[in-house]
Amino acid sequence: MNERFSLHKGAIGHNAGTWIRPDNGEPVGHASLMAEMARQRVVLLGETHDRYDIHRWQLHVAAGIMAHRSNIALGFEMFPRRVQPVLDAWGEGSMSADEFLEEVEWTSVWGFAPELYLPLFHFCREMKLPMYALNCRRTLVTEVGKLGWDAIAEEDRDGLSPSKPATMAYRRYLFEITQNPAMPNRKAKSPDDPALDRFVRAQQTWDRAFACNIAHVAEKPGAPLVIGIIGRGHLEYGHGTPFQLDDLGIDRVSVLLPSDAPEIDTDAQAGIADALYRLERPDPGKP
Repeated sequence: MNERFSLHKGAIGHNAGTWIRPDNGEPVGHASLMAEMARQRVVLLGETHDRYDIHRWQLHVAAGIMAHRSNIALGFEMFPRRVQPVLDAWGEGSMSADEFLEEVEWTSVWGFAPELYLPLFHFCREMKLPMYALNCRRTLVTEVGKLGWDAIAEEDRDGLSPSKPATMAYRRYLFEITQNPAMPNRKAKSPDDPALDRFVRAQQTWDRAFACNIAHVAEKPGAPLVIGIIGRGHLEYGHGTPFQLDDLGIDRVSVLLPSDAPEIDTDAQAGIADALYRLERPDPGKP
């Protein structure tokens, strides 16, 4: 049973193995949530890239949605558009896993352990679910970050339209999440500091790439529900990819996120996602 109890103002207990609405702390049943998600056009599943338990959770959610709607497809941040033919060949069963990883240049393009993602890739192939590449060429991110969209010729934009400019709320979010020891020499002193512009433009290039490539699928006649496998920093609080999807006219978009926390703060986390799933705490030293 998902017991709802207040630990301090704004804090709601969140038991492992349950879903909760971050806006109000209300529990929601798995079956009813999956049925709700099956009525959407896009469901975005946020991740921390190196977490095995999160990728298992993504697989379970995709399977849960599929139980209510068979016409679904999975889109992956991990693949640039140019390897889409390889994803198609994988789905047709014409290559081994090792051949697939070599053809998509996994080691150089993504680099995380393939075992993290292979269950999702096999799920798509076994269930005959299309896989779509959501990313752009990496050099485009660098170019837009440095020069801006206006400096990039249309034929060099990898099929993308320019990002809708970031809101101040998104700039605050990006400013706060980059205040860590990994960026000790960051020059930006505030969210509106122009020194943050290059980082924001780069981040938004990824946001827009994922949105444009999802929209390309979602706008087709008889389109499947697109489940996006994307880093959570591109999804939280409706910023990033959801914001760009709205700009592209894609409605009925939901975000689901995993959580390690035994409680949530509804004051601070309202709007972070449509629902949060509390993971079991992973065993130390085990994947």
